[in-house]
Amino acid sequence: MPTWVLVLIIVCASLLFLTASWWGVRKLQQKHTRSAVGEIPHKGQTGQQRVAVILNPVAAGAAAAKLFLQRSAALAGWEDPLFLETTPVDPGYAQARAALEFGADVVVVGGGDGTVRVVAEVLAHTQKPMGVIPLGTGNLLARNLDLDVNDIHGNVQTALFGHQRHIDTATMLIENSVSGTSSRHTFLVIAGVGMDAEVVADTNAGLKKFVGWLAYSEAGVRHLPGRRKKVNIALDGESPQQRKVRSVLFANCGLLPGGIDFIPNALIDDGVLDVVVVSPRSAIGWIAVSLKILFKHKGKLPVIDYYRSRTVTIRTAVPEETQLDGDPSGKATKVTVAVEPGSLLMRVKAQQLEPDAGPDLFARGR
Repeated sequence: MPTWVLVLIIVCASLLFLTASWWGVRKLQQKHTRSAVGEIPHKGQTGQQRVAVILNPVAAGAAAAKLFLQRSAALAGWEDPLFLETTPVDPGYAQARAALEFGADVVVVGGGDGTVRVVAEVLAHTQKPMGVIPLGTGNLLARNLDLDVNDIHGNVQTALFGHQRHIDTATMLIENSVSGTSSRHTFLVIAGVGMDAEVVADTNAGLKKFVGWLAYSEAGVRHLPGRRKKVNIALDGESPQQRKVRSVLFANCGLLPGGIDFIPNALIDDGVLDVVVVSPRSAIGWIAVSLKILFKHKGKLPVIDYYRSRTVTIRTAVPEETQLDGDPSGKATKVTVAVEPGSLLMRVKAQQLEPDAGPDLFARGR
């Protein structure tokens, strides 16, 4: 590919991304929220609660979150929370099991999407409520639950004293016939196979720390040139269809950083997955996809297709990269994805109300 063509693609992609971010933020300022379809948030347990906190100690804001949690629990007259820190070896599995053994009435997670996803994998189907204090780069679940990702204090109040609602989770079985490995994981927002996973795996860690989620756009631009790959896609056990694609994404919900509403109709408690098959073969195709997402155009494009399904199976001839909520999850020749309706109980804000305030004597400015 000539250098000038690549430069033109990079410039166009960057302009489209910045425009999408601006438009998304503008839409969020118009109080765009996703309504629940499964249940209206309701008041959870009142009175004394045992609190377990699973905290990523290196996340920005971890110390402030710990202080707010300790003081809020003390002012409520509760016992001190049990703090369990994640490690590079264990991102939260053992800590979540320890929280259940502790008999926690609520498990609060302070960290990024990876920590939240791991803890949710353990808490799913237990009916133990999970509160989220978003301290990561993307904070995808928090955004889709309408939590203010910049308000640690407010999120502590919601996690301890907020309402509750059930949301869907999803599982992805990752199998690699070449290496003989397999694993099963839970995800909460979006998983994928193909280019999106390649971008996640190739994002510069140093740049990500410096500019946050914008680092994904740099890797995305580098991966725009490329060939489509053959995959077999089977929805809800039906006969598979063969497609040439760049990415296949499985969305439990669809709001991304920058206010980008990737899948406007995706709801976190509707009991189905929104499957997106992306298959541009040129820069023009990518521009068309970006414009459709940006302006929520309802017309059909041949380079992007949407389906709704409870289960999805993808088979590839050679191992392809996969990702779960923005974290690399290895290569696979087969992935099997299934929704788990209403499997996770979440602490959220009361519908159309401010977060429920407990004994909030430790408010900012006092």
